Amino acid sequence: MQKRVITLLMVIAGASLGISFLPTAWKALGYSNNNWLNNYLVNSLLGALIFFLLSLLLAKYIVTGLRRIETKLSEVSLTYLLFGAVGAIIGLTLGVILSTPLYNLELPFINSVVPILLMIILGYLGFRMGTTRIEEWKKIFTPKQKKTDSAPESQLLDRKVEDHFHKYKILDTSVIIDGRIYDIAKSGFLEGVILIPNFVLYELQYIADSGDSLKRVRGRRGLDILNSLQKEEGITVEMYDGDFEDITEVDSKLIKLAKLLDGVVVTNDYNLNKVSEFQNVPVLNINALANAVKPVVIPGETMEVLLVKAGTERQQGVAYLDDGTMIVVEDGQHYMNERIQVVVTSALQTAAGRMIFAKPAHSGRGIDGAKGSANKKEK
Repeated sequence: MQKRVITLLMVIAGASLGISFLPTAWKALGYSNNNWLNNYLVNSLLGALIFFLLSLLLAKYIVTGLRRIETKLSEVSLTYLLFGAVGAIIGLTLGVILSTPLYNLELPFINSVVPILLMIILGYLGFRMGTTRIEEWKKIFTPKQKKTDSAPESQLLDRKVEDHFHKYKILDTSVIIDGRIYDIAKSGFLEGVILIPNFVLYELQYIADSGDSLKRVRGRRGLDILNSLQKEEGITVEMYDGDFEDITEVDSKLIKLAKLLDGVVVTNDYNLNKVSEFQNVPVLNINALANAVKPVVIPGETMEVLLVKAGTERQQGVAYLDDGTMIVVEDGQHYMNERIQVVVTSALQTAAGRMIFAKPAHSGRGIDGAKGSANKKEK
């Protein structure tokens, strides 16, 4: 359709140019007195025929050029085109006004070429002035509103949303099964939108349908946690329906999704944590948070513990605090399954968590043994 329109326009233009310029050509060839050739009908038909043949050669290239121009114009905003057109019109108008006196001069170059150059230059400058200062033109033509101090809008600050504000928190399967994410989100310490990818949900469903009873219980617990998160008011939970079919591992998909959405991976998997840090992906580790909020103990502090099992070293006993912190008690095997007072000697922070070393506050056996040996020496 476009080629036909271009061919029609070129035929019309050829007929018009034939009527205008072919008489001069016949005069140059010596056929100006030949009325069979030099007439309006023949001139228009010859011009139309010439341009019709040219259209057969050039129509394809003209259509291609027009499509490129349309593509470029579609990428430019309407505001840019509007202000550019207005600026170009103003520049051309000034060019016409300044060129009018030059036409009256009898100098060949000044009265013919200079006006054209002047209009082209002023038109281009007008277009650039219109497109490079769009915001300033908007301020000029936008009516100013009266400021009222009583209006609530006047008390609000203009603040742009930054890149790190309310990022997506992408949950891993392990952190959903763990369950502590619900309490953390409910407390308000996890801001933003919680994102559950479909491939994580599928893995959770696969675990819930497992033949292993322990895995089945963990998977169903994870699904219950997701339902609780979605029903909780004040917590925004969204689903991500996309998938990365070229990647098989769920951890790799999580990292890819975090890079794609500029989100944060939430996990308690130590290996996923390290891989995310290596690939410059922000990660929140629930275990790191738990270790950070554990109570700090200092050497010399006393506490009451229940010794539940023997330690790896000789005469050691092991106890646990309510948050799961392991306490290794020297000579603790003498007090198995007893609740005693211990004195903290040191604390050790490891990748797995925190360990506290302590000793009984009053080692009765050691004191009695020392007294007994002293009495024997006196005797």
